Amino acid sequence: MLLDGEEWRRFFDAFEHEAWRFEAQPTYTIPKEQANVARFLRGEDKPADHNALWHERVRGYVESGKRIGRVRIVRRPLTDYQRYQFAWGIPGNIAAGEDIRILDVTRDTFGLPLSGRDWWMFDDSRIAHLNFRPDGTQINRESYEGDTAPYREWKRLALEHAVPFEEYVKALDA
Repeated sequence: MLLDGEEWRRFFDAFEHEAWRFEAQPTYTIPKEQANVARFLRGEDKPADHNALWHERVRGYVESGKRIGRVRIVRRPLTDYQRYQFAWGIPGNIAAGEDIRILDVTRDTFGLPLSGRDWWMFDDSRIAHLNFRPDGTQINRESYEGDTAPYREWKRLALEHAVPFEEYVKALDA
């Protein structure tokens, strides 16, 4: 089932304990972000209200006792979009209460059998696939109705090998 607009919002907001994302694309071409990505690349200051609606949602989830997190896959060198997210996106998301970890597969020494697609898992029982074109443009979101066991294992492996964002950034700067 495709999840668009309000259907996606209802599907997402129905989680009771945890929403968790596996984020695998090197670039996301999101129309509403393009102006901010361009500002970042020009060296301009981040707008004070950057990503404010998402931060408000995350704070609401966390204040109600829910958890929200993700593992972001990266390969060095980071793409322009990843540099934008590291500087402007992720720190604010973490401040709002999101647990964001980085799994650097540059050397691919882990040999992890991870999914190459993006997906959200809700309460370890519901999956939503996020489908993208090679340029990072989202095609659609769809509810996955199959076995969730592989996703739980991918999540476990990703979390086992990922590091907290702040730790990853410190290592990059060292």
